[in-house]
Amino acid sequence: MSDASRWKSTVYVAGLDNAVDDKILTDAFLPFGEIVDVTLPKPELPSSTDPHRGFGYVEFELQGDAKEAIDNMDQSELFGRVIKVAQAKPQKESNEGLGSKTAIWEQEGYLAKHAVSEEDRLASVPETEEKDAMQGLEGLDVAGPKQA
Repeated sequence: MSDASRWKSTVYVAGLDNAVDDKILTDAFLPFGEIVDVTLPKPELPSSTDPHRGFGYVEFELQGDAKEAIDNMDQSELFGRVIKVAQAKPQKESNEGLGSKTAIWEQEGYLAKHAVSEEDRLASVPETEEKDAMQGLEGLDVAGPKQA
């Protein structure tokens, strides 16, 4: 299965109680179709006593099953908590977008898209030669509207 179709058949489940484990999540989503994999990401801190981070992913065999699970399980209750079920999105690479560890101008393609040409840069620099503030006002020596 390609990565694109794999993500389309995977649902994101948020708001999970700490009592929920792989088996419980599998049992909750099994009525909607064949489940390929269930993942509950572990906390990043080794000192954490939580069994997971409060969310998980359920990958179905078919995309239609994932859609059915989203339609039926979103905003439902599991272990006394309302869960959010949505289409899973591919994880961004660590060097792209917000939260990136690389400055945006150092990311590939940024300068090609946003760089200003030397010609534009020179055009935006004000000229050092002083201009007469009254230039262009010749013939306006009479105030008010023109007489017909």
